[in-house]
Parts: sequence; C-alpha cells; structure tokens
Amino acid sequence: MSIPGNLLTTAMAVMPHRDVDRALETALSMDVPFWPQLPLVNYYEDMYVQASEHFPGILLDLEAHTLKFSHEKFELEVEQTLTRFEEPDYFDISRDYSVVYHRFLDMDLQERPGIRGQLEGPISFGFNVLDQEGRPILFDDTVRPFLMEFMAKRANVQLLRLKERNANAFMFIDEPGLQFLFSAMSGYSDVAAKEDMEVFFSQIERPRGVHLCGNPDWDFLLTLDIDVLSLDTYTNAEVFAAYAPTIKQYLRKGGSLVWGIVPTNVDPFGSENLDSLEERLTGLWDTLARSGIDREEMLVRSMLSPATCCLVNPDGEKTVERAFACVRDLSTRLREKNRLS
Repeated sequence: MSIPGNLLTTAMAVMPHRDVDRALETALSMDVPFWPQLPLVNYYEDMYVQASEHFPGILLDLEAHTLKFSHEKFELEVEQTLTRFEEPDYFDISRDYSVVYHRFLDMDLQERPGIRGQLEGPISFGFNVLDQEGRPILFDDTVRPFLMEFMAKRANVQLLRLKERNANAFMFIDEPGLQFLFSAMSGYSDVAAKEDMEVFFSQIERPRGVHLCGNPDWDFLLTLDIDVLSLDTYTNAEVFAAYAPTIKQYLRKGGSLVWGIVPTNVDPFGSENLDSLEERLTGLWDTLARSGIDREEMLVRSMLSPATCCLVNPDGEKTVERAFACVRDLSTRLREKNRLS
C-alpha cells in the first residue's frame, strides 16, 4: 500500500453542492476520488458534526445548526462510551450522519490508483466545539486525552472500510485549527499540541496524513509522523519554500505532498489560467530544487489538487467544478512534460 503520486489529482472533501449525485460525479472525476462532505445538503453532512457522532457530552441542534458540549452530559455518557471502545462499527459514520459516505462505499473503486477519506482532526474539533461557558473543549485536561483516542478510533475504522474498497486507500486528518496554535490567544501551546499529535498519529494505521488550507508553522507539520501533507500552495508557496531543509528531510523519510494550486473562489480563479498556474507551481519547484531537493523524487511523490474548498461562491458549485477541471488539465500537462506515467 502506498500514497499515489506522479502528479495525479485529488481534492478537498468539503464541497458546495446541494445535489449528491453531482457532487459524487465531480469527486470521481479526480484520479484519487474521495467521499464529499456536503454541509449545504443538511447539517449532518458538516465535517464537525460527522466527527461528533457518539462523542459523549455533545449537544447537537439540527435546527439551529449548532454543535456544543456539556461537561455534565460528558460525565454521564463517558463510561457507556468506554464500554463500546472495542466495537469498530460504533466509530464508523452512520447513514444518518452521511448518506454520501455510504454511497461512496457502495461504489466499485478497486481500479483506481487510490481513494481517500477524511476526518476532522482533534485539534480543530477541540478548538471549535465549545462548552456551555464558551470555552474550547481542547483546553480541558480531562476531555482532551479522551478526544485524541476517540478520534484515532474514528480514523482507523474509516480507513479500514476504505481499504476494503481499494488497497491504496489513505486518510486526511483535516486540521485547519493548527494555524491557531501559534497565536498567543490559543490557550494551548504548540509544545503540548506536538506531544498530543504524536500520540494521536501513533494510534492511527497507515497511510495517514494532514490536510489544511491555512499557514501554520510548517516545521511542526513536516516533522510529524505522517505519510502525506496537503496544503494550499497557491496562497502559501513563498512561506512554504522557506522550510526547504525540513521539506527535504520529510521527503527523504518517504513523505508525499499534495500541492493545492488551483483557486476555487470566483475572483482569484478568474484571474488565472493554465499557463499562470503552471508558472506559479513550477517556480516553487525550481526554488526547492535550488535548495537541494531532488525534483524528480519530489514529483514522483506528489499529487495536485485545488487550493482550498469553497462554500461561499455566488455561483454555487460552478467555479469549484471548473477548478477541478483545471487541476486535471494541469496534471495532464505537467505529467507529459515531466514524463510521468
């Protein structure tokens, strides 16, 4: 089992579609497809809600679209949850929480070079789910260790289900919240986070990796024990290139990269074309090569993707779908120029 490379295509899971069939068709247009997360279809399809299923203490309001946490409810439910820790099905995503996930699992995906799943990571989940005093549950020294173990079990059961459909399945742990670790306002240090994330990933089966669209401390991510890192190259290319020594070490230990290069928002997408995006991406690769990174080795262990997900475009899914098509066209062009199979 391995992470696909050779500049094949994949994409972010959160999509603006309201039509499940159209979303799945778009996801399947990539070389390495994934199951879409469609929060505009219903609140159950939201990435945070899906991660919250069976987590003790959760207060889910489907009508108000709120996800909160009660310490009192946690204390009442945690023992019962612990009695089910050895039941894989308990940690899978039920049909109530994602129709799309189960539609994806029902498909014939064996012939694909790989398929991908995703789960909202414990750092982001812990930052975004607040208790009844408005405090992130990540700051609670009792809840946080449980959260890490709970989410690791969720990741493992999903990866197992995906591997039954394709031997080269792998997981993204989506961690947009990691960029807030390096803010003085976070209340949770990067040192503590590194320790927690190392424990978290040690409990997850391979292949496993991280996706985020923000701009964290890249040393923090590149030195985690992960197999693949997916990032917004379109926005963060110059900053990312400054970490060339760590990128080199990451690649030497077998890590893969997913270069998010095509913008999905209307205005930036409209200002670019295939030539400009190629120039932007190959310019970054040239910079890294001048820093001593083996370009051929890097491209063999690279994929291409849109830069970010997008739910706010006035044209709904249209620009996002055009961005997916642009990723495919750019992949074809660059694979031919670099003689990649």
